[in-house]
Amino acid sequence: MTVHRTLAVAGILLFTSACSIQRQQPPSMSADDHMSHMQAADLRAPRIVTSSGGEVSQGNPGLPASNAQVAARLAASPRHGEWVKIAWEPGSRDSLMAWIVYPMTTRAKSPVVVVVHEIFGLSTWVRGVADQAAAEGFIAIAPDLLSRVRGGPSADTLRYDSATKIIRGVDIAERNKGITAVANYAMSQASAAPKYAVIGYCWGGSTTWGAAVNNGRGFSGGVAFYGAFPYMTAAVAGGAGAAPIADSMAKIKQPVMLLSGSKDPRIGASMPAIDSAMKAMGKWYYGKNYDGAVHGFLRAQDDPKAPSAQCDEACVVKERADNLAAVKDGWPKTVDFLKKNLGI
Repeated sequence: MTVHRTLAVAGILLFTSACSIQRQQPPSMSADDHMSHMQAADLRAPRIVTSSGGEVSQGNPGLPASNAQVAARLAASPRHGEWVKIAWEPGSRDSLMAWIVYPMTTRAKSPVVVVVHEIFGLSTWVRGVADQAAAEGFIAIAPDLLSRVRGGPSADTLRYDSATKIIRGVDIAERNKGITAVANYAMSQASAAPKYAVIGYCWGGSTTWGAAVNNGRGFSGGVAFYGAFPYMTAAVAGGAGAAPIADSMAKIKQPVMLLSGSKDPRIGASMPAIDSAMKAMGKWYYGKNYDGAVHGFLRAQDDPKAPSAQCDEACVVKERADNLAAVKDGWPKTVDFLKKNLGI
């Protein structure tokens, strides 16, 4: 039986810790659209949270770590993760950085999951999601799609304010190039199957839709967490009457899921039109808007959050519970979707 590079020959595991004729209108990228991200979670360097007994808490087993728990989870991970530098296109002198994690399995070949970051760039938290995807049996790779606009590949995490300024320079075509580059790299590994899926968050959720429209070689499905369909009629800017551009949606060949939270009205407003259009075209689509969950619920989960004028203490308690409930339903759905469409 062929084993992954993540298994030593002797059986001892040695690892290191890791768009229609209508006018196209891209989703707004203003800070207000994503403020709930910043309100729901502290986006500074992740904290290692200790319990009253002084032990490091790693959150809920089987779920991706929250922002507050991810540092501890990554430090304790038995899976091998590493930074890799990949050319944007064959022969290109420009390269991007990505974090790749290998599953602990004796399966001869494992399919690939590309994990796409939020507007804050490739962060420790996104690497934690990749690690959890690898725990489910996938080769997971998380690209830094800001690599070119930030001046080159780097393993340094950008501050969220810096990342949100430069991310406007990364259009869907550029994102698709990056997704293709890292998917091809991961699928070229000796232990990889020639199939990949994309999951993404916020800006990365929109990127997931773009990858579905692009439908690259080996693409087998996508899960967009609170990510707007990026090819919408101009009315989307006003929040009413928007519709997916048919020519773009018609290019989607593989299944797509959209998971959002009801406290994210911008994404919620677009979901009925997306649902209708996908089903009218005979596409496989599943959408769910979790009651009470915020934009960014997978990162926030039930992490501590200070009350505010918009959300008092009772509101915070409920919001944290609703976020965690959304994760406990949404992540297993995501894993089942990936396994079904990637064949494991």
